[in-house]
Amino acid sequence: MRSRILFLSGHQEDARRLSKMLDSLPVSLDHAENLQRARAMLQQKCYDVVLTEASIPDGNWLDVLHLARECPGEVEVIVTDPQADARFWAEALNLGAYDLLAQPFYEPEVRRILYNACSRPAYQSAALPAL
Repeated sequence: MRSRILFLSGHQEDARRLSKMLDSLPVSLDHAENLQRARAMLQQKCYDVVLTEASIPDGNWLDVLHLARECPGEVEVIVTDPQADARFWAEALNLGAYDLLAQPFYEPEVRRILYNACSRPAYQSAALPAL
């Protein structure tokens, strides 16, 4: 079973790069360019993880965190930002995000964090092979 990841970003090129990084993993990656589109997609499909930029065209990562909490299943939220410092990381985790990823994306780190988020005990039936 493939894990589902929703990438929320106003940058189409980042979505293409991320898709290439994850190509060999059993994950399905969808892209939403704004919060409104992400809301519609989350109502249509169940996702294991939402990877969101800290700042999106019509909101921010906290809006995404609240949106994910409205989903029927447990959805992990991972925040990505060019200024991913220790203070932001601590804030994100304290408010309920799964993790924080720095941009530009570093492929081994992206794969590790997404692998771990998709491999949580709740998702064992969709367990990913070792990296």
